[in-house]
Amino acid sequence: MRQASLERVTKETRIAVTVNLDGSGEYDVATGVGFLDHMLEQLARHSLMDLTVRAEGDTHIDFHHTTEDSALAIGTAVSQALGQRTGIQRYGDALVPMDETLTRVAIDLSNRPYLVWRVAFPRAKLGDFDTELFKEWFQAFAQTAGATLHVETLYGENTHHMAESCYKALARALRRATEIDPRKADAVPSTKGVLGGSM
Repeated sequence: MRQASLERVTKETRIAVTVNLDGSGEYDVATGVGFLDHMLEQLARHSLMDLTVRAEGDTHIDFHHTTEDSALAIGTAVSQALGQRTGIQRYGDALVPMDETLTRVAIDLSNRPYLVWRVAFPRAKLGDFDTELFKEWFQAFAQTAGATLHVETLYGENTHHMAESCYKALARALRRATEIDPRKADAVPSTKGVLGGSM
């Protein structure tokens, strides 16, 4: 099983995460931020990655630290579960409709973090949640997961649908990219023999 558990503790947050890339989409998520919980549940369900998250953060200030740090922890756990990334498909993409919204995500588990974010939300708030924090979540996830990640909402009107389609599309792309390629299960998917841009 490709799985990892970790705890990330700062003066702002305390987060414990467990992931199993070869799961069935089971989730147990409690961050103290309701909409973030909903998005992480979508991530698990549609990637078929089992995900447990427990977070305590300074939500009395705002949701920024809990949102960003949860992504840092989940991304780190995904990277640890991938190990040397031997045998993975490496690339994944998904085009996900949700009512009037259509979002496209492409991912390369290259170990070279990069985010392209082309999502313009029509509202600054989704309930109590600042919609600018979605980009922060995806940036932090890409950074620690070692992913080149492109996220683009092609069109949409409903802020909830737009955000949810981003997470569902990431989930589907991640599912494909982390799958083992039966034709090359013993090889790192790179002509260099290693994934990553550093020595």
